[in-house]
Amino acid sequence: MIPQGARLTENVENEGTETSVTYKLDMINNRIVGKTDSLDAVKQAVFKILQTERFDFFIYSADYGAELQGLVGEAPSFVRSELERRIREALMQDDRISAVTDFQFEVTNDFATIQFTVVSEFGSFGEEVMERV
Repeated sequence: MIPQGARLTENVENEGTETSVTYKLDMINNRIVGKTDSLDAVKQAVFKILQTERFDFFIYSADYGAELQGLVGEAPSFVRSELERRIREALMQDDRISAVTDFQFEVTNDFATIQFTVVSEFGSFGEEVMERV
C-alpha cells in the first residue's frame, strides 16, 4: 500500500548552525579518543588538510587537501609565492577559517619551512609546514 497524505516541501531549510564537533585524533597512538570542538577542531582540520595531497584520494572531493608537491627544482621565489597561494587556497575551503596570514619562509638545502597564522571564528593559531623543494 502506498502511504497517503504526506507531502514533501521544496524549501527545507537547515535549522540552526552546524557545529564543529568532530572525532579527536590521537596522532601518537593512532587512535580516536573522544570528540573535540571549536579551536582544537579547526587545528585538527588544518593538520589533516595539509597532510592530504589534493586529488590523490578518491574519497575526498576535489576541494579537499593541499597541492604542496611538484615544486622540486623551481626557483625559490616561485616556490615561495606558489606555496603561499596553495596553502591559503587549501585552508580557505573550510568555512570556519577566515584568513591565512603572516607567511614566513626559510629555504635550507632542499627544504622549505613555511610558518603562517590561521585565523578562524574560534581564534588564531600558528602553523608550520616543511616541504621538499
